Amino acid sequence: MDILKRQREFFMTQQTKDVSFRKKALKKLQKEIISREDAICDAVYADFKKPKFETLATETQFVLAELKLVLKNLELWARPQRKSATLMNWPSSDWIYSEPYGAVLIIAPWNYPFQLALAPLIGAIAAGNTVVIKPSEATPNTSKITAEIIEAVFPKEHAAVVEGGIEVSQNLLAQKWDYIFFTGSTNVGRIVYESAAKHLTPVTLELGGKNPCIVDESASISLAAKRIVWGKFINAGQTCIASDYILVHKSVKEKLIDALKQNITKGYGENIEDSPDFSRTVNQKHYNGLKKMLEGEEIIFGGNTNDEDNYLSPTLVNEPKLDSTLMHGEIFGPILPIIAYETEDDIHKYIMNYGKPLATYVFSNNKKFQKRIINNYSFGGGAINDTVIQITNKKLPFGGVGASGMGAYHGRTSFDIFSHQKAIIKKANWLDAPLRYPPYNLPMKLVKKVKHLF
Repeated sequence: MDILKRQREFFMTQQTKDVSFRKKALKKLQKEIISREDAICDAVYADFKKPKFETLATETQFVLAELKLVLKNLELWARPQRKSATLMNWPSSDWIYSEPYGAVLIIAPWNYPFQLALAPLIGAIAAGNTVVIKPSEATPNTSKITAEIIEAVFPKEHAAVVEGGIEVSQNLLAQKWDYIFFTGSTNVGRIVYESAAKHLTPVTLELGGKNPCIVDESASISLAAKRIVWGKFINAGQTCIASDYILVHKSVKEKLIDALKQNITKGYGENIEDSPDFSRTVNQKHYNGLKKMLEGEEIIFGGNTNDEDNYLSPTLVNEPKLDSTLMHGEIFGPILPIIAYETEDDIHKYIMNYGKPLATYVFSNNKKFQKRIINNYSFGGGAINDTVIQITNKKLPFGGVGASGMGAYHGRTSFDIFSHQKAIIKKANWLDAPLRYPPYNLPMKLVKKVKHLF
């Protein structure tokens, strides 16, 4: 592929290893995004009617905040880090050098099409790599403006966008990259991982999972409902860290359902289809899949549809069976199953039925209960008495575990994942202890003590 060849040649010029060069490019990107922010919002709206407030909060401003943090700290992050030497290596100075991998491929999804293309790009450029972004063909308007922005900021040999469908992705994955960053479904993540393995290419996989939201009898129900509704139905539920189902203690189940209904109506009005604050499902294929999930289920709120607009209203489902289509995999839409539990063994049965989720949420005022959930279950990240907010703190890594992904990014972690950590020891010449050299005349009893010098 010509673009990959050009990027490799450019990387070999060593220009991207200059921190000032990286900062100059990122500042130019920052300026371009700010100048085209309204156009970005229009493009995302054209793809699936995402409200401008949500696009600003979760797409453009999220990316600009990441840029601001990186520009402020890049010189510090890029400096070699000194580490203390062992006695065996003394006298020496020991260092970690952050070295760019080289040519990076970023495959972005459709649900947050601008943020999830640009955020990893920032980390890759900050670390000194070249980048090719493959945006999702499901959001063509956002893909187009992303390509225009990248073309306006970077020469193609530094960063470029390659648009297209599945065949384009397959062609890209057939190439030998130095690093691959993929955000998307677990099934496609397996394909990416298999392709990368052929070339021993390191990867970050940001996938998804069946994220539980647990509400116990001590929870502040009205506040819990407000925060669950916000986190679930932002972007019409098309969020990888949204609550996928609720496990609620049976003693407060009806109270929670009433509060959820009230907050949905309060947020989106009696006629939700007319609300300017509710997105649409991204395309007809995904929309039809969501409708199929509802077949045979007990809908206790919502369930309204409009096939011409890919509209599915916020929908609450009562007690779906564990083996139902709805509970088989990640929903990724505005459908929220509600399941009662009586004991913590019931919670265990549900959570352990699925792979390790990307997120887990606990609404409880019982600190011992909170602690047990955090310590007993493996998941990417989460929150206590809120949802989704774990991604807002750039000091926290974001990523999955097991089937929900591998590797993490955001803030300093983004710089680190796109950097090889190269260990270097600079040994002094004025002293050279003879103990390590043959012939080995040191008594074995003393050799066993030498291990403490490492």
